[in-house]
Amino acid sequence: MRVGFIGLGSQGGPMARRIVEGGFPTTLWARRAASLEPYADTAARTADSPAALAEVSDLVCLCVVGDADVREVAAGQNGVLAGMAPGSILAIHATVHPDTCRELAELAAPKDVTVIDAPVSGGAPAVEAGRLLVMVGGDAEAVERARPVFETYANPIVHLGDLGSGQSAKLLNNLLFTANLATAHGALRLGAELGIDPGRLGEVITHGTANSFALGRVVAAGGSLDQLAAHAGDLLLKDVRLVADLASKAGVATGIEVGAADATLALMDRKR
Repeated sequence: MRVGFIGLGSQGGPMARRIVEGGFPTTLWARRAASLEPYADTAARTADSPAALAEVSDLVCLCVVGDADVREVAAGQNGVLAGMAPGSILAIHATVHPDTCRELAELAAPKDVTVIDAPVSGGAPAVEAGRLLVMVGGDAEAVERARPVFETYANPIVHLGDLGSGQSAKLLNNLLFTANLATAHGALRLGAELGIDPGRLGEVITHGTANSFALGRVVAAGGSLDQLAAHAGDLLLKDVRLVADLASKAGVATGIEVGAADATLALMDRKR
């Protein structure tokens, strides 16, 4: 399978490199030439546009940031859909609204192109270890065709159901992570007010039944959310907004999980 990859950031870049190292003929495109320089020592080719990349790819992977970026790269002028051949697959690794994936699927259907959503979790260290989590939604046959490529950097690869289900799962994961940050921060603050050193308390809890990935991030930052807010605050805000919109459109009531996530965003000086 020939693979096209767009989105060579801190997570997408290592994913692309693993695909190349896995032996798949790979073509890359980036807005900035500097983003392609780290791959000069690999067998990857480069393309002049997303459409040109798609013309030489059986599977196109998009690992850009948000909904607007996905729409632009996929359906904009010289976007990948303009170059994809019948029978090819578009995999959306970005975390976006499920409706964005469905909209692109409608545009792709007349071209006999299949869209699957495949958001990821774990970051660059998980990619390098081949342990990235991929949450997939879409046609089962297309998912199985793409699986060998995903397996170059991911384990597990979980097929959740119809198109959009991978995005829903990723948004729920990020909602819970955001909510857990507020409770972890609050527990460490309360401990400090009760005279317990936050670092020592964090050491205890990370070895206890209340341990969580969110707690580990807060402990590593000395009990503050400032560092995480600077690095990921806007992304967490985006994802909480998306999942709240998803629930609203489905007529599903939200509860303490969204309230706790909103508390985290407030601590980060962000408002949904």
